[in-house]
Amino acid sequence: MNFLEEKILKDGIIKEGNILKVDNFLNHQIDIEIMKQIAEEFCRRFKGEEITKILTIEASGIAIASILALYLNVPLVFAKKSHSVNVDNDKYCAEAFSFTHKTTNNVFVSKRYLSKEDKVLIVDDFMALGSAMLALTNIVEQAGATVVGIGIAIEKGIQEGGEIIRKKGYRLESLAIVDSMDAATRTIQFRKQDC
Repeated sequence: MNFLEEKILKDGIIKEGNILKVDNFLNHQIDIEIMKQIAEEFCRRFKGEEITKILTIEASGIAIASILALYLNVPLVFAKKSHSVNVDNDKYCAEAFSFTHKTTNNVFVSKRYLSKEDKVLIVDDFMALGSAMLALTNIVEQAGATVVGIGIAIEKGIQEGGEIIRKKGYRLESLAIVDSMDAATRTIQFRKQDC
């Protein structure tokens, strides 16, 4: 069992409907030490890859992506979900459905921040259906850039997102893969991984 699986067992809350709440350390209140460990593990897993940019989606992935970008000494770009007056109209756009919020967002990245020369590592805190990752890979492809890999802190293996991403040929590294959860017994089964 790795550090993140241990933290999920200790501090995660299982709710009915296959909901895993980890907002007390991952995506509402942030445990910086865990963020550092996640970023260090992604550095280890993607060691040797040429990476020129980190890409995530607002808002929860930004904490992990920031520390990882610091360690790799590369810029961090995040796809925005809402438009404002200071956003360029010259942008790459894709649609992403949020399992957590049950909404579909048009996410975008200004064309100034991704180019065909970029080697992009996509990261996020959580993946269920894989819609956000598909949107981000779509944006990278629109830019003519290369997806080096995808790093996910927690993958819900009980949903199809990971399978979809892997079948598309992307290198997906998930630090904790939840294969089953039971709210009544408060138990979680993690997939065994060779890492």
